[in-house]
Amino acid sequence: MNLDTLKQLDLDDREISIYMTLFRLGPASIRDIAGQTGVNRGTTYETLKRLAARGIVSYFPKGKRRVFRAEDPERLLQLAEEKQNALKHTIEQLKTDIIPGLHHLKPDFSSGNVSFYEGDDGIELVLKDILATVATQPEKTYSVFSSKSLRQHLYRPFPNYTTQRIRQKISVKVIALGEGGEDAEFSERKWIRTQGQPDASYIAIYPPKVAMISLASENYPVATVIDSVEIATAQQVIFDTLWQLL
Repeated sequence: MNLDTLKQLDLDDREISIYMTLFRLGPASIRDIAGQTGVNRGTTYETLKRLAARGIVSYFPKGKRRVFRAEDPERLLQLAEEKQNALKHTIEQLKTDIIPGLHHLKPDFSSGNVSFYEGDDGIELVLKDILATVATQPEKTYSVFSSKSLRQHLYRPFPNYTTQRIRQKISVKVIALGEGGEDAEFSERKWIRTQGQPDASYIAIYPPKVAMISLASENYPVATVIDSVEIATAQQVIFDTLWQLL
């Protein structure tokens, strides 16, 4: 029995331990529960009160003492359903109220529209942002300038990036600087021949954003993401014009 699942109901290790002890003991006093769990009586009582407040545990008087018992385990499912419904409500509020409101408050452009990321973790966040942003667009497509020397570093932190892109039916057009590049579904590729090996670089245009990734040093990628409709639109015009000429 995987008790870690109960942590998803916002129960900590002590609460889970005391709850399970009650199931094993049946109705029990604070002294008995504390003795079985090794938790002092004061902490045991406070924990039982929290569990009782959530309807997981109940108590009844027996002489001058309180006797506690675990409620039917179906109550756990009710808690999970309540949390699920609350989360659905939160998601709906974020979509319809909070996020639009925050976007309305944000100035048209500020230093906050430019974000910097470093290392594999940072690049993974940028790649996830590309998929998440494009997935919300009417036409699920974006454009890329890419050089061969960066490709081995780009997907290292997110090796199933292309698989996820294809699963979401997101299309990409790639202008490759130099040779190389793999064929994949929902992708088109054209090449610009270069003299020698071009510097490691990757520019993704996914309006309203542009992400620019390069290597700061060997094996250490860095990225700059600009959130600007004007800049993204200008970059898209340049890309589309060059695409037609190739």
